[in-house]
Amino acid sequence: MGARTLAGSTILISGGSRGIGLAIALRAAADGANVALLAKTDTPHPRLEGTIHTAAEQIRAAGGAALPIVGDVRTDGHIALAVDRTVAEFGGIDAVVNNASAIDLSRSLDLSAKRYDLMQDVNVRGTFMLCRAAIPHLKESANPHILSLSPPLDLSPKWLGAHT
Repeated sequence: MGARTLAGSTILISGGSRGIGLAIALRAAADGANVALLAKTDTPHPRLEGTIHTAAEQIRAAGGAALPIVGDVRTDGHIALAVDRTVAEFGGIDAVVNNASAIDLSRSLDLSAKRYDLMQDVNVRGTFMLCRAAIPHLKESANPHILSLSPPLDLSPKWLGAHT
C-alpha cells in the first residue's frame, strides 16, 4: 500500500484561521491540497494572532492553494457562498472540516441564554448546515470525508458537573 496524500484534493475548513484548524490546513497544504477557509477573522483581533488572510498566506507558503472566504457558520448565506466559491475555484469538495467553535466555561447556572445560543448556533447548527450544504459535492468525490471537531469529553466531575 502506497503512502496516502491529499495532493489535488479540496478541503473546506470552518474556523481555520488559527489554532487547530490552521494546523490541519497547513498539514493538508504540505500534501498539496486546495484549502478553502470559512472564517470570521477578516481583521486582526487584539488578543488573538492571525486572520483568514494571514492563514491563506501560510497555506500557500506550505505548498497548497488557498481560498479565504470571510463568513460565519451561523449565517446560511455565508455557508452557501463558501460552498459555491470552493466548488467554483477548485471544481469540487473532497472533505469538510468543521472546526469553528464557541465555548463558555461558565457554570451552568451562570451561563447566559445568549452565550448558550451562541455555542449551539456555532457548534451544532453551523456544523450541520455546512455538512448539509457540502454533501451534494462530497457525493461527487472519489474519497469524501467529513471531520467534525469538538472539545474533548471529560466525564470528570470537575468539568462535567460544572459546565454546560
